[in-house]
Amino acid sequence: MSNKNAKLVVDKELKIAEIDKRIYGSFIEHLGRAVYNGIYQPGHISADEDGFRKDVMELVKELDVPIIRYPGGNFVSNFYWEDSVGPVLERKKRLELAWRSLETNEVGLNEFAKWSKKVNSEVMMAVNLGTRGIGDACNLLEYCNHESGSYYSDLRIKHGYEKPHNIKTWCLGNEMDGPWQIGHKTAKEYGRLAEETAKAMKLIDPSIELVSCGSSNIAMPTFPEWEATTLDYTYDYVDYISLHQYYGNADNDTADFLALTQDLEEFLHTVIAACDYIKAKKRSKKKLNLSFDEWNVWFHAMQEDSETMEKRPWQIAPHLLEDIYTFEDALLIGLILITFLKHSDRVKMACLAQLVNVIAPIMTDDEGGAWRQSIFYPFMHVSKYGRGVALLPVMTSTKHDTVKHEEVTDVESIAVYNEEKEEVTIFAVNRNTDENVLFEADLRGFEGYRVLEYSIMEHDDMKAYNSLVKETVMPKEKTEYRFEDGYFETSMGKCSWNVIRFGK
Repeated sequence: MSNKNAKLVVDKELKIAEIDKRIYGSFIEHLGRAVYNGIYQPGHISADEDGFRKDVMELVKELDVPIIRYPGGNFVSNFYWEDSVGPVLERKKRLELAWRSLETNEVGLNEFAKWSKKVNSEVMMAVNLGTRGIGDACNLLEYCNHESGSYYSDLRIKHGYEKPHNIKTWCLGNEMDGPWQIGHKTAKEYGRLAEETAKAMKLIDPSIELVSCGSSNIAMPTFPEWEATTLDYTYDYVDYISLHQYYGNADNDTADFLALTQDLEEFLHTVIAACDYIKAKKRSKKKLNLSFDEWNVWFHAMQEDSETMEKRPWQIAPHLLEDIYTFEDALLIGLILITFLKHSDRVKMACLAQLVNVIAPIMTDDEGGAWRQSIFYPFMHVSKYGRGVALLPVMTSTKHDTVKHEEVTDVESIAVYNEEKEEVTIFAVNRNTDENVLFEADLRGFEGYRVLEYSIMEHDDMKAYNSLVKETVMPKEKTEYRFEDGYFETSMGKCSWNVIRFGK
């Protein structure tokens, strides 16, 4: 019998915040096979009249992604948006410097806006502040959002799009702190440029929301000074600051890998502190929120990617960043989503990077079908059932240490209350690699509720993965639990993802 235990008290009065559904956003960059042979493949058996793959669209709809960041990523820092609109045969082919590929511009801004509507999503547009600046950002916004009667809005109409796209969320550049970025800037250079770009864009359309560039990751030598310096310039004009972070298990240490959300907690606390420092410094009443617009596990295919870009550059849609995700990756995705929900008072948007083929939950075969990677499922569960109010997890759990982390909770958990549907969902990960944990939840505040469904993901092999021919990592129903007088109890399997739904 395991002596490991965890207890969660679920109380509808203890609210963190109303969850912004955009926390379940994603990302499509002109990179590898994300666009070409990903979302778009004319001639494919499932292609619709616009060349978009219907099998992919169905899977994207299953994930219910409310916002999708576009067109990058590193790609955006050398993106000439004018090349991506107008008659397709007249569009310029360009050397794409970020990923050393050839960009045909066959799919551009208007096509992507059309596709995003088909999958019930909004566009989060990024502007190029690497090789370009204020004027081009304003022209792009005018093209997208202005009704008519100006040069760029009339150009959009001429291109066959009478109604404006009305894109409401805009990123002011991408990872401008990174030396790898085309047009990399110092914090002061970026701060000034982003401030002036933001001011100009809000003159064109005051209803838009703007995201200021944060650090590329927690390990950047300029973090968190970058946040403090850039926000000194942009704070009054922007609505969010971005965070990016990818995780890997290069040491092949599952226990330590599943403890990485401790680092994520630290990252979030530090960025929130930087935002609030500038708020205090400016004596501002405005609270700045976070857009975690790039996050995922990314490490599996890095060596192959470097080789492709170095030795075989300038291909159209080469196989790049095609990480094949394992069961343990899915567990970390669940843990990250729980962490975002814990901070839903400040994390208002997040983008799983990316959506199709490129470090993605959805993979496609050029000749055949599409399939769900292991990470598809926890993301789908939380996107589907994590709508409503995030409840403060009053939680106790036994703990363990790993090689690089101390006092790691065996179980991480949070509950979401959907008042409209009269449902409560508990998301939980047992990240103890050796032992089951006795998990108890006190739901006495939810009288008349019963268990609607208990879904789990477990696997004996941490490296198990899905493919086109076989899906080995997927959820299944669990029936071994007790729920009496408002108390829920179960033995939560080691290394497991758990979704427990209660309803009236």
